[in-house]
Amino acid sequence: MLEEIKAKIEGEIERLMKELTVTLPRAIQKAVELGDLSENAEYKSALERQQFVQARLNHLTQRMGELSKIDPKTIADDRVGFGSRVTVQDTETGEKITYSIVFGDYIELDTNQISMASPIGSALLGKQLDEEAIVRLPRGERKFKIVELVTLPQMVEQK
Repeated sequence: MLEEIKAKIEGEIERLMKELTVTLPRAIQKAVELGDLSENAEYKSALERQQFVQARLNHLTQRMGELSKIDPKTIADDRVGFGSRVTVQDTETGEKITYSIVFGDYIELDTNQISMASPIGSALLGKQLDEEAIVRLPRGERKFKIVELVTLPQMVEQK
């Protein structure tokens, strides 16, 4: 999972670098050629996009630095933490669902990735197999029992 996240970030950095160094300079040059910059919407739009891309690149670069410091060997292999794949069962309905615990800005809802900071993620952090977690949601509390747990260190060992 750690390598997948790094690859995703590297891909986005690559796309944004191309936009910053190729696409946006062309758009700015084209807008400049149109003349009066004080009322040139294309020029203002390109500059705003350039600022956004630069800020996003700075954020992604910082995240890559943080990710490179993560050593799976230092993460507990018996508790829910970053990178864990955890299957929980709702104690009331019996419904089972599997989540992957990720950083907040790497969420993919269609693959059941949840942020460590989300209500469910934070309730599950540090829990072990067969433990229960109480999740406080806007529509009330839900109680989940951890029925399956694969941690990041276990995933690394399997490879």
